[in-house]
Amino acid sequence: MLSITCIIPTYNGKNDLVRLLDSIKKQSYTFDVIIIDSSSKDGTKDLAMKRVDNVIIIPTNAFNHGGTRQLMVDKNPKYDIYIYLTQDAILEDKESIKLIIEPFDDPKVGAVCGRQLPHHDATPLAQHARLFNYPEGVQIKTMEDAPILGIKTAFMSNSFAAYRKTALNAVGGFPDHVIFAEDMYVAAKMLMAGWKIVYAGSAPCRHSHNYTLEDEFRRYFDMGVFHARESWIRENFGGTGGEGIRYVKSELKFLGVKRMHLWPGSLVRNAAKLIGYKLGQQESKLSIGLKRKLGMHRTYWDGPFAVPDASRIIGKAV
Repeated sequence: MLSITCIIPTYNGKNDLVRLLDSIKKQSYTFDVIIIDSSSKDGTKDLAMKRVDNVIIIPTNAFNHGGTRQLMVDKNPKYDIYIYLTQDAILEDKESIKLIIEPFDDPKVGAVCGRQLPHHDATPLAQHARLFNYPEGVQIKTMEDAPILGIKTAFMSNSFAAYRKTALNAVGGFPDHVIFAEDMYVAAKMLMAGWKIVYAGSAPCRHSHNYTLEDEFRRYFDMGVFHARESWIRENFGGTGGEGIRYVKSELKFLGVKRMHLWPGSLVRNAAKLIGYKLGQQESKLSIGLKRKLGMHRTYWDGPFAVPDASRIIGKAV
């Protein structure tokens, strides 16, 4: 039987963590839980230590999207499968963990992405974002799907995802130098190394964000930075193609005529995403100070990877 742990990074999210831990308690499957807290100041740390046996505290400025998650693998090497959840997710079904683990019956499956449903208080635009990116059904992806699916072949989200330790180790683990999207980075490397990636629409959680227009711009700026610095992903998988246009059409259809008053906001928001993304792709021409102002993950620009190290940027299959 596979040994499994669920790893949850936390920071000042006490109320969210209560909901998540309550949903974990209802799960039918047996697994361990590890929380790594970035020195929360709102009671999150105390709650974690009260309800979870294994809690690790790190300095706030030590958190790194990929490095912190890899730290948990390195410190807890006894497990076969590592499940990652963000503190603002909620497991939707008592079988969610069981269902996200099932695809690992195939020894060639390296990682599994669960389905994300919108939170009950999600705005219409936040609802659509989840329904568009996380449909029903199960999809098994290999490198052979890249010509058809493009960059979505490597789609993955650590808000609810599971990884096989041997596959993770085989591709070097989570990177510590990316601004975010460490999940896509690892999924892409696994695919290039011959592993399968599974989207398990049968394994649901609730996770969504009611982003402001400014939030959307900042997030997509960071995404542009990621794709610019990790250009090997687009070189091997292709770009998004007409995905942006398809998304806009889908969103307007989702809103429908009854919510036509939301169409202008939808169009402006998607324009902001595009502008943010394009600016992010040109980040090498911008000052670090400006990038700190434009992006969502601002502390990244204070760290050691603000200036890219060419030796870390790969372009070949592992």
